[in-house]
Amino acid sequence: MNSPISFELVSESGMARAGVLTTSHSTIETPMFMPVGTLATVKSMTPEDLEKMGARIILGNAYHLYIRPGHELIERMGGLHKFMNWSGSILTDSGGFQVMSLSQLRKISKDGVEFRSHIDGSKHFLSPEKSMEIQKALGSDIVMAFDECVKHPATKDEVEKSLDLTTDWEKRSRAYSLKPHQALFGILQGGMYPDLRKKHFQMMQDIPFDGWAIGGLSVGEPPAMMYEILDSTTPLLPKEKVRYLMGVGTPEDLIEGVRRGVDIFDCVMPTRNARNGTLFTSKGKIHIKNAKYAEDSSPLDENCDCYTCKNFSKSYLRHLFQSGEILGSRLNTLHNLHFYIQLMRRIREAILAKNFDEFRTTFYRSYLQNDQEEV
Repeated sequence: MNSPISFELVSESGMARAGVLTTSHSTIETPMFMPVGTLATVKSMTPEDLEKMGARIILGNAYHLYIRPGHELIERMGGLHKFMNWSGSILTDSGGFQVMSLSQLRKISKDGVEFRSHIDGSKHFLSPEKSMEIQKALGSDIVMAFDECVKHPATKDEVEKSLDLTTDWEKRSRAYSLKPHQALFGILQGGMYPDLRKKHFQMMQDIPFDGWAIGGLSVGEPPAMMYEILDSTTPLLPKEKVRYLMGVGTPEDLIEGVRRGVDIFDCVMPTRNARNGTLFTSKGKIHIKNAKYAEDSSPLDENCDCYTCKNFSKSYLRHLFQSGEILGSRLNTLHNLHFYIQLMRRIREAILAKNFDEFRTTFYRSYLQNDQEEV
């Protein structure tokens, strides 16, 4: 089966990988962070903002766009790219996680999941085929297989029982005919049990996925446990296929994920934290509402060249936040996303130079300076 995307591994530094992922809409240098645009928008950002900061791929969500405004409407509007005027690549999550986490009334069967909308309580049914139908209509470049998201914490028996169901759902996802430009990624589950991760990969390794995702992490477990799972999981995945760690995470998580062979990440953290006044800098996190910034005329990060840092002081950003001004959310979001994307660019440069470990050490030495700042 010819893949509609290509992935070229360019360089390695230990387990860390630099590559080039090509879709019909963009060329993406990995490792890369994907801004989250759940509802066909990265909150407060224009497509031009994202393009200028170096974003080449963003994430949309099948569940949310199915509920509102509806995948059929978006298809009539020319597909998700045209609808939101985004010329880069789009990856859509299958909706499985949202069905499990947002709907209090749900019933799982072999066929799929019956649930009620978190917006109006209306009843819906999401199956692998329905998820594929939604994502096909959206027209995303990368489609995620439909899987079962087991709650955390879960017993080993609970996780093991889910593997047969999620494998069947992912096989049914692969059997569905997508648009010619659309790639399908499989999702590896197995909870916090390395042996079940290996078992699940053995169950799915013959399915011709175009790329692989690692799901079921960053769901409340301590970072050390997540890194331990990654240590045993990423070596299982085909070296020639792109690897995506779903819903992760902090700057430290990005570095530790790359260190273990991950290529693509997404997380709401930079955008959500920006709206809550928590900002990432080369010297650690800053909580902009703190009184000590009331008369601080310095930029957020003297090492950052984003629009926010080049034009505004901590004092002004604190004023905007304290006043509840929309501009504050926009400027904070612009900075946080720029920080994440530039961090990935610097990581890539270190991998190409074969000195990723040295970069990691230097980054932590600076970044952990403000780690104990009070909220």
